[in-house]
Parts: sequence; C-alpha cells; structure tokens
Amino acid sequence: MSGRLFHSGRIAIVMVGLPARGKTHICVSMARYLSWLGVKTRIFHLGDYRRATVGQGGHVPQDYFYPNASPASVMLRQKILKKCREDIYAWLNHENGQVAIYDAVNPTASGRRALAKEFAKHDVQTLFIESFVDDQEILKENARNVKISSPDFHGMDPDEAAKRYLKRIETKIPVFETMAEEELNYIKMINAGQAFFYNNVSFNYLSHRIVFYLTNLHIKHRTTFFVRAGTATEEDSYKADAPLSAEGEAYAQVMAETLVRHREQERQATIDQGGPDVPLRPLTIWTSTRLRTIQTAEPLRELGYKVRHRSQMSQINPGVCEKLSERAIRSLYPEEVEKHELDPYHHRYPRAESYHDLAVRLEPIILELEREQNDLLIIAHESVLRVLYSYLMHCSTRDIPKLKFPRDEIIEIIPAAYQNEAKRVHIPGLDPKMIPGSPEDIRIPVPPGSEDFGGRQLTPISIPAMIMGSPPSATEVTIGFFGKTGDRKGSVSIGGGDRKGSISVSNNGGLRSVSGSFSGGERPVTEKIVNNTAKEMVEDKVADED
Repeated sequence: MSGRLFHSGRIAIVMVGLPARGKTHICVSMARYLSWLGVKTRIFHLGDYRRATVGQGGHVPQDYFYPNASPASVMLRQKILKKCREDIYAWLNHENGQVAIYDAVNPTASGRRALAKEFAKHDVQTLFIESFVDDQEILKENARNVKISSPDFHGMDPDEAAKRYLKRIETKIPVFETMAEEELNYIKMINAGQAFFYNNVSFNYLSHRIVFYLTNLHIKHRTTFFVRAGTATEEDSYKADAPLSAEGEAYAQVMAETLVRHREQERQATIDQGGPDVPLRPLTIWTSTRLRTIQTAEPLRELGYKVRHRSQMSQINPGVCEKLSERAIRSLYPEEVEKHELDPYHHRYPRAESYHDLAVRLEPIILELEREQNDLLIIAHESVLRVLYSYLMHCSTRDIPKLKFPRDEIIEIIPAAYQNEAKRVHIPGLDPKMIPGSPEDIRIPVPPGSEDFGGRQLTPISIPAMIMGSPPSATEVTIGFFGKTGDRKGSVSIGGGDRKGSISVSNNGGLRSVSGSFSGGERPVTEKIVNNTAKEMVEDKVADED
C-alpha cells in the first residue's frame, strides 16, 4: 500500500492556537485517525526543532515570540522554521507522505498567509486548524492535566499552578490573532468542540473526512476501559448467541465490583496527592448485541450505570473455518493459510472477515468513541478489543492479530498529550481456566517460526512494547479449533474445564498477567503500561510554550 489517496493530493495541516488549548492532543488524534484510514501521516512539532537547536537545558530569548523581536531572535526563529519546513518537504517529496501536520502556535495572520504561500509553491494544499478556548474551566483543566508537572509548580495547589501557568503564556506570547483570513482554508474549533467555524474547506475528499472527524473530537479528559465478556455456555461458537455460563455470571459480578472499587480508589488517590475533591465522571458502558456481552454488563446496569448496545461491535466472522481444526484448515485451504501467514491483518478466509474488514465496520464506533465525554467501559470479544485498542494506542496493523486480553485484567486507557497510556487492573479470584486470551480469530499461528507443531513451525507471539510488562513471563497461547457445529466429527474446542484437545505453546514475549487479590477496602493490583519515548516527549513539552 502506498499510503496515499492520490485523488486527494498532498496536504499540510497547520495548527493554530496558544499553549494549553489542546493543539497537540488534536493533531495526535487526527494523525491516529488518518493512519487508521490508511493515509501516510506525520506530525512535525516545532517545539522539538527549537529544543534541538538551542540544545539541552537551553532557552530561547525572552522576546522570541514577540512581533517586534530583536534581530538575533528573528534569525533564530527563521533558522528553526527553515529546518522544520525542509523536513516537511523532504518527507512529502521523497518518502511518499501525504498529510504533514505542523504543530506550532502560528499566532499572526501575516505569518499564516506567508506559510500558505510557501506551501503552495511546493504544490501542497494548506488547511489551518485553530483551537480557540476562552472557557476558563477548560483552560485550567488542560493546564492541570499536561503542563503543571513542571518543577516550577511542584507542591503547589493545582488550581493556583494552572492560573500561574496561563498567566505565563500571556506574558511570553503577548500577541495572538485569531483566524479571520477569508482567503485561507481553515477550521476553528471553539471551546473543545462546543462550536465550529469553517472557511473554504471544500478542496478534496480528505479535507471533508478531517472536518467530519473533528466534529466528533473533543479535548476534555476521560478514561476508557476494555474488558472481555464472561465465558458463555458455547464459548467458541460464532453463530450461536449463547448466554453466560455460571462461571461467566460470577466473572461479571467480580469484574463490576473491581471496576467500581478501582475508580473510587483512583479518585481518592488523586485527592490525597493534592488534586481537587470532585465527583467521579459518569461511566457509560458499551456492549455488542451478543447476549454474552449484554449479560456481562448486567451487574453494572443494576448499579444504575447506563448501558448501550452496538451491533457493529460483534466479534470477527471466521467464515467457513469456524470450529475447523488447524490440521483441517491447512488441508482444505493451503493457499489461504499461506496468504494468512503473510498478512494476517488484511487476509480473509472464505466467507470470513479480515481484521481490516472489522476495522472498517468499527469506524462509526471510533467516531462515537471520540465524541464520548463520559468515562467509557467497552465489553466485547477479544477481536473487537484488539482493533479498538490498536486505534487508541496507535499500534501497527502487524501487531493487531497478536494482542492478548486475559479475562483477569481490565485495561484502562488514559489520554495523554503525545501518546495515550494504558494500565492493567487485576480482577482477583477467577478460575485460571477462564483467564487466558482467546486464540487467533482463525486458529492459525501467525506467522510460522521456531516452535515445532505437527511438522509446522510456530513463532512466539510478540506484543508491542506499549502493552508489555517487564520482565517478560510465560504466557499461554492456546491453539484451538474452528468449524461449523456438526461439520466435522471429532473436532474439539478450548475453554471450559471439561474440554479436551487444547495445545499450549509457551510464549516468553507475551502479555504478562499481574497477580494479586484484595478483599474489603484493599486496592486492586494495577500495573501501568508506559511508552517511555512518549513519556519523555511529554516531559520535554512541560516547559515548552509553542
């Protein structure tokens, strides 16, 4: 795949807005969505170029952002801008890029007009996106969530620190002109999506997709939780809409208690660390229309939480391979097996769905997920969780079929400026037989490798760094069996304790479960999953006023 929609041309998306307005969150979210569509996208943060130019621990002159800056400041500014733009042109021209996102303040109308003319000389269309915020509550929340971890504000009341930070912005960037240039293409996003204003945004298909996405986006903080549905009476059947087993019902109850307790204890921990004593955000629950997911949400519904059902969130369709053994699949469809091993994300077996098909089906869910302002719990089959997790955590498509979600973990996704963070919350007291993640959607190892199985080679499954524990520990990967009920005598499936024929492969690169238990008021065991590179970038951004 080229990564380009050739009928859409090359586009430079230029961010506009003062710090603490959510620009970086918007451009990171937009890049994630465009990559999801298959468009080759890259973000160019001007602050990164400024830090690289002045060196570690260096600072720009006090008048760097002033319109009437000194000649030395102007020369430094031009040097930094030139390097950033050269990298943008090189990426668009020589690396087949299509959408370059330029993340900077861009405070003046004259500067924006000059930038649009410069891009036009290189046959690049320009779309400006301004995040305009005058709601003081939104500004304070943004400052608290991203900026005030600076040592300058250590030990200070969060609200007071936010006020001082916003005052510092006014001093450092005294002139800012909101967008009103009639000849430019721009979108003005007002107060985190409360209102939008568009001007001349009609030049291609991709620009309309961007507008549509932004109308569903907000910059308010909220948390997303992922959890598997409980075990059903016919655990591995795609066609049978089976209810929860007795073990599945017990799981649903323990999961609900764990989640409710975790949210309340996270709130108390925030207060103990000097945060505001505010009520928990409302929690909304989404399930598919499959009975097992609806029944898993029942204990939470009984506690008064709102539950909504989404037909698009049904598990991936295995087609003709449902309940066929691996040996049968390799015998009946050898060419399909070879294609699947080469590209497990895009390949589909006869009358089945690929993960790409599932991702396309889930696009309305993605947009609604971005629009949701409450905390959100998604209860779904593991195949659906893989795709939604990969969107929020910006995983490679190569990794999606390999992601594991053991039943004894709630995955908590926490929004962050550069890269979302994930944390595992242990669900205690579960039967070990129901914990392992489900096998691949079509029970074929992806791809062949070093472990021997029936004359075939299996490779230990690797998990992206953002969801791996350290040090790694063994994870079970169970090779099960698909196929239509009754189609094949002697075929078996994995799951409950009375089922036979499962084969386990030790995987030292898999997702590590976190052990632990609690009773009464004790805290569930949690483990933070951190992308260290993203964390360092956020720390660098703290004192950055671009």
